[in-house]
Amino acid sequence: MSLYADAMTMPPRPPQHPYPTVQPMNPQDEKMWATLTHVSGILFYFLGPLVIYLVLRERGPFIRAHSATALNFQLTVLIAALVCIPLSFFGIGILLLIGVGIYALIIEIVAAVKASQGQWYTAPLSIPFVS
Repeated sequence: MSLYADAMTMPPRPPQHPYPTVQPMNPQDEKMWATLTHVSGILFYFLGPLVIYLVLRERGPFIRAHSATALNFQLTVLIAALVCIPLSFFGIGILLLIGVGIYALIIEIVAAVKASQGQWYTAPLSIPFVS
């Protein structure tokens, strides 16, 4: 015989709560995180923008756009660097790799400034992997 013989003596079930909804960020926080997304691209290559994209993409359209832009740009730079490595055996790859690095640094600084000003920005020559 069970502990609760009938349904009348069973204790009530705990209330069911729906999953909490994601709260949007305020505009100042969105600008700060969008700026940090581009700065993290300078420091951690594609890993910083990837983490920010995965964690904060649902918190607002501005942070989603900038984190996707930074991630797309860093993945494009990674592909360009991987293409330059075999070319370095012929001498031209080293120069191209330096050029790609300088270009990436300039674009990420411009993107960080635009994000801090609250402006939308898309990096030129970037392949759109995520949106």
